[in-house]
Amino acid sequence: MSAETIALVTGANKGVGLATARQLAERGLTVLLGSRDAERGAGAAGELAEAGIVVRPVEIDVSDDASVDRAAEFVGREYGRLDVLVNNAGALVRKQATAVSADDMRLEFETNVFGLVRVVHAMLPLLRRSPAARVVNVSSDSAMFAKATEKGSMFARSHESFAYSATKTAVNMLTVKYANAFLDDPELAHVKINAVTPGYVATDLNGFRGVRSTDEGARSSVYWATVGDDGETGGFFDDNGPVPW
Repeated sequence: MSAETIALVTGANKGVGLATARQLAERGLTVLLGSRDAERGAGAAGELAEAGIVVRPVEIDVSDDASVDRAAEFVGREYGRLDVLVNNAGALVRKQATAVSADDMRLEFETNVFGLVRVVHAMLPLLRRSPAARVVNVSSDSAMFAKATEKGSMFARSHESFAYSATKTAVNMLTVKYANAFLDDPELAHVKINAVTPGYVATDLNGFRGVRSTDEGARSSVYWATVGDDGETGGFFDDNGPVPW
């Protein structure tokens, strides 16, 4: 992809999102660093600028319709299209499964599920205008039924990720449904959309207990954001290839 490839990464002011934005910029893409807090986004962009990496901060709160609409209007006005969308923004609230109420789940679903749909819906007109659009939805190992059903495993016993795991499993299904819908629409058949898992990355979501670096966690997002026309769509991957649902 060329320097004229326009990429938006949500939740990119820190962690895996920031690493994704940096790696995409290093590959020559024009990167919009999305952050719900404008000051934090500007700060992250400034840190990258000190390292000689140019990105453009964009305020976007995926849980807010008006914020997402403003971001879409900005991208359309400034660039006329969007080539790459990385839905990285996410939320995790740790609480024991047996103590979780329906209200407790709303924040994570609002950000991780409804936020993803909100952003895709708003950016779809811009993705239509791209000759080779790519959408990457950041999921999680904890979304895998294959791992959750391994008796005694960390994933089977991660009861505090009750809502988070459910949201990321929903992200996987939405990815497949979007992929199928795009393939059946001549105006969207060029859009490839895939779900990725960064693995167990040390971030503030897990109290920095993860075993992978943010650079390692960003690899799968970057790969599928820049995959060629012969790449797959509607899949679930880590940086080694397909992973079980």
